[in-house]
Amino acid sequence: MLKFKIIIRYFIFISGLFFMGLGISLTSKSGLGTSPINSLPYVLSMMFPLTVGQFTFLLSILFFLVEIIVLRKDFPKEQYLQLLVGPFFGFFVDLGMSIFALVAPTNYLVKVLVLLSGCFLLALGVYLQVIANVIINPGEGVVKAVSNKFRKKFGNIKIALDSTLCIIAIIISLFTFGSIKGVREGTIICAVLVGNITKIYSAIFEYFKSRNAICINEDSKSNQSA
Repeated sequence: MLKFKIIIRYFIFISGLFFMGLGISLTSKSGLGTSPINSLPYVLSMMFPLTVGQFTFLLSILFFLVEIIVLRKDFPKEQYLQLLVGPFFGFFVDLGMSIFALVAPTNYLVKVLVLLSGCFLLALGVYLQVIANVIINPGEGVVKAVSNKFRKKFGNIKIALDSTLCIIAIIISLFTFGSIKGVREGTIICAVLVGNITKIYSAIFEYFKSRNAICINEDSKSNQSA
C-alpha cells in the first residue's frame, strides 16, 4: 500500500511538470512575453541551435549545482533525484511548444487570453508538485536553499531570482538583437498571477476534501444507526 501511494505521488509530480511545461509554452506563444523562469532559456534558444526545453534542462542543472554549493553537507540526499526533473521538465516544455505550434495570436485581447490560459496551466503544474510532496523542482529548490541558508523569506528570494533571470535575458537581448525579446508585460502578469492562481487551486482542493470528509462521516453515522 505504501509503495502504491509513493507511485501515485510521483505520478502527480510528473503530471505537475507536464502542466508546467504546457503553461510555459503557452505563455511564450502569447506574444506578450514568457514566464520569468523561462525568460533566459527562451532568449538563448533564439541565439543557439538548442531548443527552449534543452536550455530549461541546462538551467535546472545549474540550479541544482547552486543548491549543493549553498547547502553542502546539509543537502538532503533524497533531493539528488532532482537530476531526473530537468530532462522531464525540458521535454515537456518542448512538447508544449510543439502542441501549441500553431498558436500565434495577432489580436491583443486574444494574446491576453492565451497568456492567462498559460498562467492557469502553469499554476496547476506548480500546485500538483506541491501536493505530491516528493522532489523539489530545482527552480524552487535553489530558492529554498538560499532562503534557508541565509534566513531570508522564500518569497523575497523567489522575486530576486525571477528578476535576475529577466534582467540577464533583457541584457542579452539588447546586445544580440538590439531589442528586448521574451520579456514584456506578460512576464510581469505571469509573475503576479501564478502564485495567486495556485492559492485558488488549493482552496478548491480543500473545499472538495472537506466536503468528502463530511460525506464519509455522514455515511459512517448512518451505518452505525442502521
